[in-house]
Amino acid sequence: MHNIDDEQSMIALTRDCMAAMVPSGAQILLHKGTEVTIVQSLGNSYTVNIYGNLARIEKKQADALGLESDEASAPMPENLSLEEQVWYKMKQVFDPEIPVNIVDLGLIYRVAIDDAQPNICIITVTMTLTAPGCGMGPVIIEDVKQSISTLDCVTAVGVDLVFAPPWDKSMMSDIAQLELGVL
Repeated sequence: MHNIDDEQSMIALTRDCMAAMVPSGAQILLHKGTEVTIVQSLGNSYTVNIYGNLARIEKKQADALGLESDEASAPMPENLSLEEQVWYKMKQVFDPEIPVNIVDLGLIYRVAIDDAQPNICIITVTMTLTAPGCGMGPVIIEDVKQSISTLDCVTAVGVDLVFAPPWDKSMMSDIAQLELGVL
């Protein structure tokens, strides 16, 4: 097994696995023996360089990279309200091209919680993307849904994708701006 500290070194895939090309989002099959380099390991995926192109491999396929799956996320801090738990979960979602979570990137505009009916809790997230034509949009949206859906009390998650107001770098947190060198 490889160690995640092996990032930036060539890894030959141990089995065939599916990946999403970045930034198009197109699904491709990577074959056993294909050499890749891990360039980012954040959230629930790895971003790899394959022949000069980027692709996203989900962490549940870590064994294809010769890694052990570390899908178990860090424990959530105790005593958070449901809304705080939702925001915490969204901070675990990353754009595969940018090493900053989607909350700090400023992509999340609103979180609505409908828990008026007993045993039903619907979360609706209003968000945007860094660019309207981002091919990874559907992947990021699915990551948001899956991440929030892991909360015990949540029965449904919806994501409303909007482009007004349009995203710009001023929406990023100071932490994100420092990380990306724009502050």
